[in-house]
Amino acid sequence: MISKKISLRPAQETDSWMLSAIHIAAIKALPTTFYTHRELLAWRNYLDKPDNSSIFKYLKLETIRVAIENEIIAGFTSFTANELISLYVHPHYQGQGIGRTLVEHFCSEASGQGFNSVITTASLYAEGFYLRLGFIPIRRVPHYLGRGLVVPVTEMTKDFGSAVSGGD
Repeated sequence: MISKKISLRPAQETDSWMLSAIHIAAIKALPTTFYTHRELLAWRNYLDKPDNSSIFKYLKLETIRVAIENEIIAGFTSFTANELISLYVHPHYQGQGIGRTLVEHFCSEASGQGFNSVITTASLYAEGFYLRLGFIPIRRVPHYLGRGLVVPVTEMTKDFGSAVSGGD
């Protein structure tokens, strides 16, 4: 992998359109391997185009970190304490270490707050990604989408004890 300069910063209100665009694009790029087209449509909140308001209905601004590459927001994550709430990377930037950088930052933040482990719920598409980062599956749990749709996701954890490992 070519080393690229990825910087992280807290999200700003002015990022809302781009965060919405990344969320929609990442889900639109998924095949219907694990979830149906209808379920994926619900996952992106029935949006085909980004807007400036929807992302902050579901995520709190103060818990979002964005990844910047070449002055462009390439991905984002949201977390509280030791729980990773969301992670999205624009399809154009996937496979370039941006998701890994965001997750490692989250683990470092959680460790700095005194946590010895972290948790997340991964879509069935993302399970392999988290496994490569040292997470282990706990169990399948329901994820509630709009209009009464429920899909399976995997609750996962990573135990890092007193040190966060970055090269799992």
